[in-house]
Amino acid sequence: ATEQGLLSIEAINIRDYTLDKHNKVDDTPYGGGAGMLMQAQPVYDAWKSVADRTGHKPRTVYLTPQGTTFTQPMAKELAKEEELVLLCGHYEGIDERVLEEIVTDYVSIGDYVLTGGELPAMVMVDAISRMVPGVLGNEVSGETESFEGNLLEYPQYSRPEEWMGKRVPQVLLSGNQKNIRAWRREEAVKRTKERRPDLYEKYEVLEKCKETLQKQKLLHIDMTELIARGQAELLYAQGGNICLRDQASGICFHTAESLEGGREALLAVRTFLMQESAGQQRAEDARTLDEKVSGKFSALHFLVLHQDYMLEAAEEILGVKPYISCCQVVYTRREKLPINGLYSPDGKKRDGQIEIKRLSIEHLPAVIQHYETVGDSDYVRERIEKGWMFGAFLEDVLTGFAGMHAEGGLGMLFVLPEYRGRKIGKALETYMINYSLELGHTPYGQIKEENQVSLRLQESLGLCLAQNKINWMAQARP
Repeated sequence: ATEQGLLSIEAINIRDYTLDKHNKVDDTPYGGGAGMLMQAQPVYDAWKSVADRTGHKPRTVYLTPQGTTFTQPMAKELAKEEELVLLCGHYEGIDERVLEEIVTDYVSIGDYVLTGGELPAMVMVDAISRMVPGVLGNEVSGETESFEGNLLEYPQYSRPEEWMGKRVPQVLLSGNQKNIRAWRREEAVKRTKERRPDLYEKYEVLEKCKETLQKQKLLHIDMTELIARGQAELLYAQGGNICLRDQASGICFHTAESLEGGREALLAVRTFLMQESAGQQRAEDARTLDEKVSGKFSALHFLVLHQDYMLEAAEEILGVKPYISCCQVVYTRREKLPINGLYSPDGKKRDGQIEIKRLSIEHLPAVIQHYETVGDSDYVRERIEKGWMFGAFLEDVLTGFAGMHAEGGLGMLFVLPEYRGRKIGKALETYMINYSLELGHTPYGQIKEENQVSLRLQESLGLCLAQNKINWMAQARP
């Protein structure tokens, strides 16, 4: 990854910044006690050498047994940072005054004590690097492994079929992907229950939420798929009043069985976000923190409401405004759609057929130019780099594209005007639905109410339309 320029790692020796002629960086702690303590001055000057180069205050993680436990979701979140400083303590720790000045996050890799913070830092570097787009050979492997969805990974087997009298489970030799997925899921649940009852308890709570949500399957497909794909973080659940946050995108999804219950859910989310923002802004001044608490939450990118009667409450409690209204469409069958000559499934171009393949970063300008709805080049770049956008090519010319959003919905479908009327949109949508099925997902999308062309396309492919619309809410831009 470093050779490809995807990330860089620099070790900074705090001893290089001490003013002591013997290069000391520690001293005895005030109040007495065993051991030595790292002093504030060399730690601050070493950190400031980085801050001066970046031109801003970098996110700074202090490795300490007193910190929040490092997890896979945290690794994903930290991987989004452009710069990350890991501060490694030694001896009895570091002078509290410099920690208050520079540290934004306190993190522990486990409930045990090491000699210093270098090993925890290396663990974090490895886990975080895996989440940087392009580092893993297969991007999907970073999203379907241990701890995803509060489940441990299922057992894995390779050749030979029999070893020391132990055979590979027959289902893995069957070639039936549906049965294989079911077996793996069952084994993952069983293993989690036996080995990590703490994780299993979280899994059970989300499964109960999924059962509740499936009473209105079409309306709640976005929320049930978050749970099924292991991306859901539960923020609130009381009866039919549920709020989830997508760990990939930060988007919150809210549904209610009554206005009163829905308000309680929103108030709980507000409290959660306030606490989270306060933790993230530990090193900032009180004025900035007051702004966070008053309703401008950095953690809340979008809020998706599933009932119209919650619009006013969401504006009042979270300060969000209506962004777009969508109709939810779902492909409920498990069989793939027929291709019928729309494109070549084997990647070989035939006369008159388009070729569908993953987009690369060289296609970013074309996507940005033609797809104004996204309005965020960084998001489009991320979708391309993670391999979730596909293009339709005719004689190596890009004629259209489609993709999968971070929260799991199919979308970003666009056909260049000069190529419309050739069923390219249908080909792209068919490809994305079939690809989603291959991954074990339930294909779904969210279509703007006014986009009747797209709605007719979805209906022609057999997707079912939810009766009630959903409302995307967003923070009002300053």
